[in-house]
Amino acid sequence: MTTKKDEAKRAVVGRDEWLAARKALLAKEKAFTKERDALSAARRDLPMVKIEKAYAFHEPSGKRSLADLFDGMRQLVVYHFMLDPSWEAGCKSCSLLADHFEPAVVHLRARDTAFVAISRAPVSRIEPFKKRMGWTFRWLSSFEDDFNYDFGVSFGPDEAAAKRALYNYDKPGSVGEAPGLSAFLRDGDDVFHTYSTYGRGLDVLINAYNILDMTALGRHEEGLPYGMAWVRHHDRYEAP
Repeated sequence: MTTKKDEAKRAVVGRDEWLAARKALLAKEKAFTKERDALSAARRDLPMVKIEKAYAFHEPSGKRSLADLFDGMRQLVVYHFMLDPSWEAGCKSCSLLADHFEPAVVHLRARDTAFVAISRAPVSRIEPFKKRMGWTFRWLSSFEDDFNYDFGVSFGPDEAAAKRALYNYDKPGSVGEAPGLSAFLRDGDDVFHTYSTYGRGLDVLINAYNILDMTALGRHEEGLPYGMAWVRHHDRYEAP
């Protein structure tokens, strides 16, 4: 519902004046698109790091290496899904992202790119929640491995106390789990880490936000304890 405060921010004008304002904004949108294309090109030009460590992951069908997760593809995208070993359900915000990347997996495979989610929780925690949410993407456990810690999405108490933990490369990490996305490239038997992003860098994956950003009220998260406080698991929203 639009409030008087919202209405006060927006002028009511005739069609010609609106069209002039819209064209002015269009010029900014086109400039932003060009900047985004340039940023994407710079991202592709980043150097990469060869993965020397032997990581081990688990799924219902068995134990897998990082190379196994490519499933024959040249590229691999990993979503670091917040699911602590003690939790019964995954993070609500990560679940919102999962609702968006679930249908994209088939299209990524058409571009030689595999996609998986990885959490620190064991398979016995992942599978019931995945079934409840109706997802089909591949989701593995790093419960017995350092993968989450090495890629900056899990932080232990000793690490946090010593202030060695950094989230998104510059923010002190707190004990527990955090979200993120990492990309990898395979060249024969060699695997390389090419990119990772965290925090607001994940916004682009949330199409609900992209749609809301085109509306008059936008995300209308003002006044909430934190930006995504409104988010629920998709089977927990109250009927309007």
